[in-house]
Amino acid sequence: MKVSNLKLILLAGVLASCGSSRTIQNNTVKPAKNPNTANPVKEVKKDPVTINKPNPVKPPVDEVFKVSLPAVNREFRGAWIASVANINWPSRNDLSIDQQKAEAIGMLDMLKDNNFNAVIFQVRPSADALYTSSLEPWSYFLTGETGKSPYPNYDPLQFWIEEAHKRGLELHVWLNPYRAHHTNGGAVNSLSMVNKLSDIVVRLRNGMYWFDPANPKTQGHVSNVVKDIVTRYDIDAVHFDDYFYPYATYNKGAEFPDNATWSVYVNSGGTLSRADWRRDNVNKFVERIYKEIHAEKSYVKFGISPFGIWKPGYPAGITGSSQYDELYADAKLWLNKGWVDYFSPQLYWPIDSKGQSFGALLDWWKSENTLNRHLWPGLNTVEIKSSDRPTEIKNQIELSREILKGDAGEVHWSIAGLTRNPMMLSTLKSGPYKEKALVPKSPWIKAVPLLTPTLFITESGSSVQANWSSKNMKDVFQWVLFKQYNGVWETEILTLDTLSKDIPKYKDGKTLNAIAIKAVDRLGNESDYMAKKIK
Repeated sequence: MKVSNLKLILLAGVLASCGSSRTIQNNTVKPAKNPNTANPVKEVKKDPVTINKPNPVKPPVDEVFKVSLPAVNREFRGAWIASVANINWPSRNDLSIDQQKAEAIGMLDMLKDNNFNAVIFQVRPSADALYTSSLEPWSYFLTGETGKSPYPNYDPLQFWIEEAHKRGLELHVWLNPYRAHHTNGGAVNSLSMVNKLSDIVVRLRNGMYWFDPANPKTQGHVSNVVKDIVTRYDIDAVHFDDYFYPYATYNKGAEFPDNATWSVYVNSGGTLSRADWRRDNVNKFVERIYKEIHAEKSYVKFGISPFGIWKPGYPAGITGSSQYDELYADAKLWLNKGWVDYFSPQLYWPIDSKGQSFGALLDWWKSENTLNRHLWPGLNTVEIKSSDRPTEIKNQIELSREILKGDAGEVHWSIAGLTRNPMMLSTLKSGPYKEKALVPKSPWIKAVPLLTPTLFITESGSSVQANWSSKNMKDVFQWVLFKQYNGVWETEILTLDTLSKDIPKYKDGKTLNAIAIKAVDRLGNESDYMAKKIK
C-alpha cells in the first residue's frame, strides 16, 4: 500500500466520524505498520475527542417510566329497578317513548352522579318482555296491553344497555324465572304465556299464574329465554330474585298445585320426599342456567338474590321464614357449589334487629361462601325500620365493608329508596360513596388479557393534554387515569368514550409530575399501565 493512499484513508475516517456525538473512550491509537521500514510506528497517546452535536434536539415533554401506582377503590354499588306493577320504571304503562327514555336517563344520571356502578333492570317481570322477543310478548307494564309493542317501536333493553354503558354502569338483566302472570298485569289475553303454555302453568289462589318448576318444559322455556338475551344483547349479568316456588301466602297456605308432575315422578320410581324433589328441581335449574350463560359468553355473570334467611336458627338466634322449606330454594347449596358469580341475600333488617340481625346473617352467609364468590347483600333502602333510615343504610354499608373486606358491595332495594328520602343520596355521597369505585374482580372467570394502552402527552399553555387508546378497544369497559402532583397520586375512573383529558400543570400550589393510564375490562380486570413523566 502506498503512503499517499494511507493518508486518504485516514482522512476519510476522520470525516466519517464527524456525524457522531459520542466521546471516544479508548485513548490509544493502535500502531500501523510502515511498509517502507522494518520497525512499526510507535503508539501515540491522544486526548479524548468530543464532537459536538451541530443541531441539539429539544427535550420531550414526557418520558415513559416505571412507577408504583395506588390501588383503585373497589366496591359493587347496585340498585334494583323494578318494572313489575310499574314500581320504578316506567312509572306508568301509558307513557310516550320520549317520556320513558327521559325517566330512564334521569335514573341513570342520578346513579352515575352519586358514584354507583351497576343497574339491575327488570326485563322479564312475569313471562313477558321489556325487549324485542320472539319467545314472549311485550309487557303490559310497558304498553298497557300484553303483546302490544311500543310505538314508535324501540327496544327498551337496548336503550338501557347503551345509556348505562355510556355512564360507566354495568347493566344486569333481572328475570323472574317462574312467575307467568302478575295480578297487576292486566287481563290475560291470547298472547299471554298463560294461554300459550297453558300445559305447564298453574293458577294460584291469589290470582297469579306460575310455571311448574318440576316440568322439564318450564326449565327448557326459561333456559331459552335466558340464552336468547345473553346471545343478542351486550349485557353484563343475568339476575334472578327470590321467587322460585311461590311464597305460601300466594296460594293462601295451600300446597303448590303440582300433583301432575309429582305423580309422574313417583310413578317413574322417584324416591325423594316431595319437599326434596321440589328443591332438586330448582337446584338442577340453577346449575343449568349458570353453566349455559358461561358457555354462551364467559364474561356474563350470573347473580341470585334469595330471601335473606336460609332456615331459622342459621345462625343461632335467627328467627323468621325459611326459604328452604317454603320456597324450596336451597340457596346455601348454590353458594356452596359456586353456581353463582354473585350472591345478594335480601338482608332487609336493621343492624340491631333481635331475630334477624343484619351483621349476624351476613357473617353466616360469608362462612358458607366456601368458593369465594361475590357476596353483596341486598339492603332495604326503601323502608327499613329505622328512625334515621339514611344513617342505618350508611352503617350497613360500613359494616359490610368490615365483614367482606376487599370484596365489598351491596344492592339497594330499590332505586326509589335513594330518592324518596331527601337525605339518602347526600348521606351516601358524603360518606361511603364519596369516591367512585370499580367493581371487584371475578378471578374464577377466564378473561382475555387487556393490552397496555398507549398514552400521548402534549403541552398546551397552563395544562397538559393526555390522550390514550388501546389496540383491543372491544375488550375495554373503562379507564383509570392517574395524576401525580408533588409525588402524590390522584385516581380518576373514566367512561369508555373518554379518550383525552386536559390536566392542569399546577393545582392548589402543587406541580404535575406524571400521568399514567390503565384499561379496565367488564370483569374489573386492569391492564398494565403506561406512565409518563412531565418535564
